[in-house]
Amino acid sequence: MTESLSSPPLPGPHLGRFDGQVAIVTGGASGIGEATCRRLVAEGATVVIADMQLERAAALSAELGARALAQGFDAADVRSIQTLIEGTVERFGRLDVLHNNAAISTPEVHARDKNAIDIEFEVWDQVMAVNLRGYLAGCKYALPQMIRQGRGAIVNTASTGGFSGDISRMAYSVSKAAIVGLTRQIATHHGAQGVRCNAVAPGLVLTPGARGSAGPVIDLMQRQLLVPEIGVPEDIAAVVCFLASSEARYINGQTYIADGGMLAHNPTMADLRDMMAQRR
Repeated sequence: MTESLSSPPLPGPHLGRFDGQVAIVTGGASGIGEATCRRLVAEGATVVIADMQLERAAALSAELGARALAQGFDAADVRSIQTLIEGTVERFGRLDVLHNNAAISTPEVHARDKNAIDIEFEVWDQVMAVNLRGYLAGCKYALPQMIRQGRGAIVNTASTGGFSGDISRMAYSVSKAAIVGLTRQIATHHGAQGVRCNAVAPGLVLTPGARGSAGPVIDLMQRQLLVPEIGVPEDIAAVVCFLASSEARYINGQTYIADGGMLAHNPTMADLRDMMAQRR
């Protein structure tokens, strides 16, 4: 893998940007969710780290201090999501930010998430229950409190997989495309009530799961980037926190693609670049 060793430091948190605010981050114990929790706490928020891996969430909470609370939850269980959100409101009296970020990412499910002919409906339903219905449930139970407050921000994690076809993980890609549509619907229905709903669509990001992938696959994808370095979870957390903050108050119903430029160019760009280099 050809990661740059001279990457510039990432921008630091905007201190105080979320002072007095309460946030929930689902899938918050690792990867993009963990980076978002860290940044929200650094910027003044009280954060509920919601994750199926409660021990990991508790360890992160202990590290982050008094303004971080671990909460176990199951993104496929609507009642669990309702309990998470209503319990947060009951405890803190408000909810300012919801980052719908949990997604099904087990290698076993991905291996069975194939094409329209080969996929099993059990796998399709499992992916949709977590990646899509779970996000809808988060919105459904967060919205009443945000409307009562007259303000709130929801940020959904989509994916570049929702914008282009792939040779695998069909259900995953379709669920992420649906999240883009869900984001627009929530913004359209509730924007005038003070609730903003936006999404971030990450491309290749060096999460723990991605780092476990075969090196040649990551190298192949890196050739398509228009930036020197592969993205890290903190890059996506920065976008999430911007969209959740008052700085983005005039942004609603949008999906920000954070993929190092991968979707910005001709699909044959890397091959054409190699061909032109050989002609020199």
